[in-house]
Amino acid sequence: MADIPEDEKPKSKRVFVNCVDSYQAKNIAKYLSQCVVGASLEEAEEEEEDNESVASGFTPPKEGCYEIIATMKDSSLPKPDFVKEVIQYETKEQLYEHMTECDIILYDVTEDPDQIDEAVWAVSELHADLERIEKQKMFILISTVMTWARSKPLDPDDTEIPFTEDDYRRRKPHPNFKEHISAEKTIMKLGKTNKSKLVTYVIAAGLTYGAGEHIFHYLFKAAWHNAPELQCFGNGQNVVPTMHVKDLAGVIQNVADSRPKVRYLVAVDDSKHMLEEVVKCISQNLGSGKVKYISKEEALLSKDIEQADFDMLLVNLRMDAVFIKENMRIKWASETGIVENIGEIIKEYKEIRNLMPLRAFICGPPASGKTTITKQLCEHYKLHHIKAKDVIDEAIENLQKLAARAETEEGEEGEEEAGGQEEAAELLQAIQDSKEEYNGRIGDQHVIRFFRQKLLSKPCQNQGFVLDGFPKTIEQAKELFAGDEEDEGEEEGKSGYNKNIMPSVIVCLEADDDFLKSRIMNLPETVVAGTHNTEEGLLRRLEAYRVISGEDETVLNYFDEMEIHPDKIDITKDTSDNMADTVKKIMRLMGEPRNYGPTEEEKEEMRRLAEEERLKRETEEKQERERHEAEEAAERKRRQEEWTQRLEEVKREEYELLETQSIPLRNYLMKHVMPTLTQGLIDCCKVRPEDSVDYLLYIGHKD
Repeated sequence: MADIPEDEKPKSKRVFVNCVDSYQAKNIAKYLSQCVVGASLEEAEEEEEDNESVASGFTPPKEGCYEIIATMKDSSLPKPDFVKEVIQYETKEQLYEHMTECDIILYDVTEDPDQIDEAVWAVSELHADLERIEKQKMFILISTVMTWARSKPLDPDDTEIPFTEDDYRRRKPHPNFKEHISAEKTIMKLGKTNKSKLVTYVIAAGLTYGAGEHIFHYLFKAAWHNAPELQCFGNGQNVVPTMHVKDLAGVIQNVADSRPKVRYLVAVDDSKHMLEEVVKCISQNLGSGKVKYISKEEALLSKDIEQADFDMLLVNLRMDAVFIKENMRIKWASETGIVENIGEIIKEYKEIRNLMPLRAFICGPPASGKTTITKQLCEHYKLHHIKAKDVIDEAIENLQKLAARAETEEGEEGEEEAGGQEEAAELLQAIQDSKEEYNGRIGDQHVIRFFRQKLLSKPCQNQGFVLDGFPKTIEQAKELFAGDEEDEGEEEGKSGYNKNIMPSVIVCLEADDDFLKSRIMNLPETVVAGTHNTEEGLLRRLEAYRVISGEDETVLNYFDEMEIHPDKIDITKDTSDNMADTVKKIMRLMGEPRNYGPTEEEKEEMRRLAEEERLKRETEEKQERERHEAEEAAERKRRQEEWTQRLEEVKREEYELLETQSIPLRNYLMKHVMPTLTQGLIDCCKVRPEDSVDYLLYIGHKD
């Protein structure tokens, strides 16, 4: 392929985007960073090819694409990969200097009302600085259709006539969105002064969704978490103008490329769905299918929705984006709206939020700990624990309820419901016949039917599941995971399977019979009583397991054929409590959890446990400190007593030594000195000399 001359290569442009860590700005910036400048002006075939590459996740060449220069609300977050530079500034003057280096300034004021003043300041500064501007600047304000919320109908006799861009001078805002319309008017006005240096656009966007959802996220989240009902505010009869966030980004790409003469644009899709339709659609395709209508007062008490979002969800507005549809080339992600495209939107929602279901299968011999391990995995990953007994009991209970309703509501139900009730009664009879034929056991065909219904239920399809020991045989596995004709594998000789219920992690626990018998023998009698884990029951089950495991075609062979290779774990080496070591090994195979972080209640519980742990730790540290201080005090007392005792001993030894050393001297004094001194004193008493001391000395000297 010949090299493209430098002067013919597309030149990139710098786009300033505010708060690129917010939902709408992030998705728009990411989209633009993958768009070659001017691509929307090219021939349809080439434009379609480019957009397909973006949609499929392939990154176009960096050369010639829009370069994103952005600010972030949370400066502690890392710079997104699609952003070339994140502006760090302390004053507005510093921000403005960075802004003037960009060709396009894009301000989104739909999510943070505080950004309205900044957007007006930015365009005002550019307008005041027109003399210094050498190259034309484009300023785009992303506003909201809420500035049209109280507009009077175009025809009082026909309220279904939609508003278009041509009617923008007649728009009346919702009371809580007056600042938005004021900003719109200012930006439109300042863009008329000198269009060769500053051109401005206002885009009134519908309620955006897609890419993980935005305003409708509370519905998707509740449905994914298997809420019994989804909440619909009011009666749900209000028409909600919507727009997929990627389609909104496509509109901005077209504006940046073509600089249309129309300065005020309405960006909505072709849908005219009522809120009720949207809620029902999400509930039916992701949740229970049920809807609960709640009053405005009840809605405001919800923690999952803010006042601004509540106002937007209750808007009743019909709009038509005429200019966009007639003049722009957009590779629509959802032109017909959320209801018609719900399948792709749910898929996108799950992929972006990493909510794809985790599916695992734990098998192994009796008493190998399958249920113990599965329970811990389900608690950690928030998955559904699929046990044969639970599945069968639940299915039969539902059939009995349905059949019982047929008897109590005869003549009232519709034809379809009556048919379902009749089918339930027939199935219950077939199950009873199966029990009689198989000595109390239910035939595999019924068990597998119940399992398929359970695995295809919304809860298991949303979060995922862990199969606990079933299927046991290759025949059961083939029937359970069998796919429809369109799901059949393309390779010759290789049967297909239903990808929606096929486990991606297969774990086989392994242990010899002696180990398993020893494990059961060591269990308390209260645990074993009433279960299959008696000595006789275990031996019977072990024998049956070894028979089916020793065959040429086992359940593990089935997964091998499907190229989902099992991992085998020897549990005889696991000496940890509750088989924690084996659980950790399986967790490494399954990877990180794929669900939302902890709920507020769970966070509160975690905080409570952390506080209890902290208090416990502080109490233990205090007790340890007091014990240590007591030991030190006792040691000091012991040493003091020991020192005092040793001092007394030394004094005694010194006294005894002095006493011993003084004996010769005393003997000498008693023999030679004391007699003379005694006699001298007696004589002194008799004579009574004037100086007794001299007298004694005289006598002593004489002697």
